[in-house]
Amino acid sequence: RVGFYFSLCVSPQRGSDELLSVSMYNSPNTTSNGSDSKKLRVEDRVGDAPPSRVLHIRKLPNDVSETEIIALGLPFGKVTNILTLKGKNQAFLELSTEEAAMTMVNYYSAVTPHVRSVPVYIQYSNHKELKTDNSNQMVSSRLNERGTLTSGSNSIDGGGTPSSPVLRIIIDNMFYPVTLDVLQQIFSKFGTVMKIITFTKNNQFQALLQYNDPTSAQQAKVALDGQNIYNACCTLRIDYSKLVNLNVKYNNDKSRDYTRPELPAGDGQPPALDPSVVAALGKDSGSLLGKIPGTCLFFIICFGALSPLSAAAAAAAAAGRVALSGHSGASGVLLVSNLNEEMVTPHSLFTLFGVYGDVQRVKILFNKKDSALIQMADMNQAQLAMSHLNGQKMYSKIIRVTMSKHQTVQLPRDGLDDQGLTKDFTNSPLHRFKKPGSKNFQNIFPPSATLHLSNIPQDITEEDLRVLFSNSGGTVKAFKFFQDHKMALIQMTTIEEAIQCLIDLHNYNMGNNHHLKVSFSKSTI
Repeated sequence: RVGFYFSLCVSPQRGSDELLSVSMYNSPNTTSNGSDSKKLRVEDRVGDAPPSRVLHIRKLPNDVSETEIIALGLPFGKVTNILTLKGKNQAFLELSTEEAAMTMVNYYSAVTPHVRSVPVYIQYSNHKELKTDNSNQMVSSRLNERGTLTSGSNSIDGGGTPSSPVLRIIIDNMFYPVTLDVLQQIFSKFGTVMKIITFTKNNQFQALLQYNDPTSAQQAKVALDGQNIYNACCTLRIDYSKLVNLNVKYNNDKSRDYTRPELPAGDGQPPALDPSVVAALGKDSGSLLGKIPGTCLFFIICFGALSPLSAAAAAAAAAGRVALSGHSGASGVLLVSNLNEEMVTPHSLFTLFGVYGDVQRVKILFNKKDSALIQMADMNQAQLAMSHLNGQKMYSKIIRVTMSKHQTVQLPRDGLDDQGLTKDFTNSPLHRFKKPGSKNFQNIFPPSATLHLSNIPQDITEEDLRVLFSNSGGTVKAFKFFQDHKMALIQMTTIEEAIQCLIDLHNYNMGNNHHLKVSFSKSTI
């Protein structure tokens, strides 16, 4: 394709057609193809230039497209201009603000960006803006007015209908939960998100997301398709939907119409952004730097110049408080203390901590029976359980949950009777999170007085459930069946009562092989 020839302007007072040589070489610039413009000489040296909204990108692949270069900058803000130097494998990218450029440089200084699996390098340019000829003005116009990102004469087309403002999103390898709020924060960086509907189809979490215009949908698709929301997992697969408008009936954790906040919550949970995001952002995370390789898209989009790890923790917090470890070499073993030694059993700990991860082994300490070691499937689950259960009341005592120095929980030697204090749950059928992408990932909430019940037999009445839960030692404050009567919400007087009911009644046999499923809800009735 025809190359563009540009000049850089370092002074806003200069006229738009005035040419300024900014070569870092001693030789003068030359003209080419009869153009009056002068070729830009490349900033080959890596220096400590002051912040600028113009960024210099080096080591690009030979056949890189403008679209791929633009995609590096779109998550951080509006891209206002681009200059590619094919012969030098370099480019200049201009963002709308210096702040956006600083966020981009700060992030890519910690996580090396890649284009077509090739590492590229980004630094501030010595120049404050790009002044280009009419050819490049057309590129800028396509970027910011029509929003159809182009590479030469080939427009970007996702194979669907680029004129649609609705995107169809599939999450592959969904190891951590992805909520409606996470999607809204990521995609809102490319335009106004009007509506979102989430659902599970063919055992995959999917969403339909509607922008206020097709331009925003096109930019989001180009920038986000194929990206990971979290490190090495939760990959976005994006295409245009055949729909041009979404009909949202309820505002809850499964669907949202941001233009109609008055919509009822329906049978789902009422909308609420997890407050732990704020807590995660407010913590000093300097000691956590450098523990996670790779990229976290949620960090780039939502949290700007945070350290990669603190932002990953905040992102996971937003999606159900899946915290990330800041301890080098730490294990997934928890130490739980101040237990009621007269009441606690390995099974009760398995049930409660199993709300937040798959418990592998439990050992109540022989010489200190108010303490126990709990081995979770991994560190993320261990920290998730710790963040939710530390300080909660279990059997009338406030329990303390911390990370253990032990790497595993040892089983007793063969023939040794430890009085049933150690249990191996590795192959338990009651694990909630064995299957990646399970719906259980979407329903991880802090302990609350309201419990969500599912797998209820059709012949069970509200009175049956009220009596069942009252017999666990609590008082039922409110009850609500969902429309199909297979699920319900039941509200106890206190969180402690709800914890006790969950321990006693999760997997309770209701007859005809219907085992009741109990989890914490973020709703009130």
